[in-house]
Amino acid sequence: MSLNQRIIISAGVVLFFFITITAAALNSAYVESSENALRNQLTSQLYALMAAAEVDADGVVLPTDELDSLLGLPSSGLYAFVTDSKQNVLWQSSSVLDADPPDPMVLAAGDKHFFSYSKEDKNYWIHAHGVNWAYEDELDDSKTVVIALTFNIITDLAVYQASLDEYRSTLWRWLLGMAAFLIITQAIILRWGLSPLRKVSAELNQIESGRQHHIQKDYPKEIKRLTDNINTLLTQERNQKTRYRNALGDLAHSLKTPLAVLQSNINKQAESDVALDNKTQANVRQQLERMNSIVEYQLQRAATAGSGGTGQSLKIRTLLDRIIDSLQKVYRDKKLEIDIDIEAQLTITADEGDMMELFGNLLDNACKWANSRIVISYLEVEQRHQFIISDDGPGIKPELAGQLLKRGVRADESTAGHGIGLSIVHSIVDAYDGDMQITSSASGGAEISITL
Repeated sequence: MSLNQRIIISAGVVLFFFITITAAALNSAYVESSENALRNQLTSQLYALMAAAEVDADGVVLPTDELDSLLGLPSSGLYAFVTDSKQNVLWQSSSVLDADPPDPMVLAAGDKHFFSYSKEDKNYWIHAHGVNWAYEDELDDSKTVVIALTFNIITDLAVYQASLDEYRSTLWRWLLGMAAFLIITQAIILRWGLSPLRKVSAELNQIESGRQHHIQKDYPKEIKRLTDNINTLLTQERNQKTRYRNALGDLAHSLKTPLAVLQSNINKQAESDVALDNKTQANVRQQLERMNSIVEYQLQRAATAGSGGTGQSLKIRTLLDRIIDSLQKVYRDKKLEIDIDIEAQLTITADEGDMMELFGNLLDNACKWANSRIVISYLEVEQRHQFIISDDGPGIKPELAGQLLKRGVRADESTAGHGIGLSIVHSIVDAYDGDMQITSSASGGAEISITL
């Protein structure tokens, strides 16, 4: 499932629950509001009915049409009754004609009742109020007659239910329309928002097919780190392949001369059919050692990981302590003083094997030529790591230092004692896009500065 589909489906599920909860909340609020409004309306009509009522010995008289036009309209859905304590109907509205509303109820004086009622699949609301009504006796003005009456207002809920159904239908139409609009809008926004990822994918396809070598376009900062790392990995891979090709080419070229010498000596031995003399044997051993050094150098040069931005974080002080501990055992007779002016928490991102080879060669050379003291220091120069290793030995001649810093120096062109080690160091520094300088230290020895 694509990222776009996942987001759309997730948003759809969230939107479904949101709309359902919203619809339920709005429907509940509307129903409650409508019920309150209907209750208030029935209460007002009931009080108006009681205010307009005239009671005497002949019964109850009410001007129906003046109270509410629906009370005077047959089968209007709004009905009114006045009953006595024996449930005799003393008065009813004209709307009861041709209708079959629920029977009115009888309440004690002071009681109020508001409730729903169902009859023959029809729903009603009934609001009743019981009162004690007093009036003067027509035969004796000084006598007051008290009668228990119950006023009933009954409304058919068909109109209310129709209004509620219409509201719900309208509500769902709007909510579903808004949901569809939001889904479509979100799909468009997602397509626009995820377009950089599709462009990256298209560029990777171009790279895979060989039509371009790296990601070329500018992308938003959220994925720029990704594209930069991909470009770094691609560059590292190409550099690695280039190093392997160059190492194999250099290896083949470098081995030609010693192989020719060996072949010549073998041919001489075959022609003379005698054992090799001491001088020839020494020459053969020399060429074999030379070939071994060449192979070692070229393999190390080819295997250098280089700066890919994906190496592990190394604590340089810990790595240097391990190297120095080993070298102190090798050169224990010299009793060297090795000072490390580097913070214990300093970390760099690099391949551990590369750093072991780099610092191992530099410190081995320093221990080999130093008289008594070696200093290792660190500087941060323009967000780059600079390491300086200096000793108090005889130093390196300026003309030889310049030769060692040339790019592409092969093992068979190196000066004994400095060539293979410093050549490997120079290859590693070059693989990390760094710089290497060889100068004289303050004590007259060699000072090698590498910047990674």
